[in-house]
Amino acid sequence: MDNILKEFIIPVFIPHAGCPNQCVFCNQKTVTGEKKGIPSQEELHDIISTFLKYKGKKRSRVQIGFYGGNFLGLETDIISKLLSAATSYVKNGLVESIRFSTRPDTIDDRKLDIVNSFPVSTIELGAQSMDDNVLAAAKRGHTSSDTIKAVSLIKKRDFKTGLQMMTGLPNDDEKRALYTAQRISELSPDFVRIYPTVVLAGSRLAVLYLKGKYAPLSLEEGVKITKKVYLVFRENNIRVIRMGLQATEGLREGTTILAGPYHPAFGHLVYSELFLDNMIEVLQSKSVLHEEIRIRVHPKSVSELRGLKNGNISKIKSLFDIKSVCVVPDPFLPISGFVIDTNG
Repeated sequence: MDNILKEFIIPVFIPHAGCPNQCVFCNQKTVTGEKKGIPSQEELHDIISTFLKYKGKKRSRVQIGFYGGNFLGLETDIISKLLSAATSYVKNGLVESIRFSTRPDTIDDRKLDIVNSFPVSTIELGAQSMDDNVLAAAKRGHTSSDTIKAVSLIKKRDFKTGLQMMTGLPNDDEKRALYTAQRISELSPDFVRIYPTVVLAGSRLAVLYLKGKYAPLSLEEGVKITKKVYLVFRENNIRVIRMGLQATEGLREGTTILAGPYHPAFGHLVYSELFLDNMIEVLQSKSVLHEEIRIRVHPKSVSELRGLKNGNISKIKSLFDIKSVCVVPDPFLPISGFVIDTNG
């Protein structure tokens, strides 16, 4: 939704590597489609070289990102080897910088001293929740205070900071999710990711779900809560760079994903709901409505405004007794804005 130049991130997955335990929701080998843990030097080179072939001209900022595990939980020599290999691409000008994700409780000055020796620009933390009861139920093995301490240490080193949160975890609900969003906002990260919890085959959560001890959010509930969480971040000027799991070959509904609010275009659904709410508010404020209206919107947001299968258009036509809605692309509008011409 935000009209900014996106980084081109080359993902290098290290499923479960460096993790001290397995959280109830996690099965990174399923999510990433990767069966191995830490890639060899040759495998790392193949991954990076392959992705560089597909970099678009509009994406000048290239980063290598280590995901899917607990990067700073790895042995220090492995951390250095991976960062050294990635650094060679920075030195030859093909890549701008490096980023990685890690657990909050692995951040300390000793580990950050190692990272400081390499061109790392961004560190992402899997906070998941700022409610300690939710963290305990998810078997995270850390507390919200660990996240607060980690962010402070990272910011002192001037790294860009990203925080990942989840909704729908055991013991979580809308109130706790909004509490987490507010607490994360107070930490002023550079960006956040929002991941609604899905039940992955092979996870501990799958066992609880199959035994009837865990009820995941429906897709409708997941979109609704994520929308409210997104608005908290937007009100605090914090960029949301992803909502929902990224669709990969490893994710298959019914086999890989047993239940929960998964959709390959989850973020699209959230943005569509936001457009619908705003359109309803504008139309309700109109003193006169004609049977035909025109809605101008930025070309990149036409699909979100229309909604899945033109659902938003159908809803406003039904709610306001409108017979015809003409959606007109207008590149001069902000990407998240729109104008309704009603002739009224």
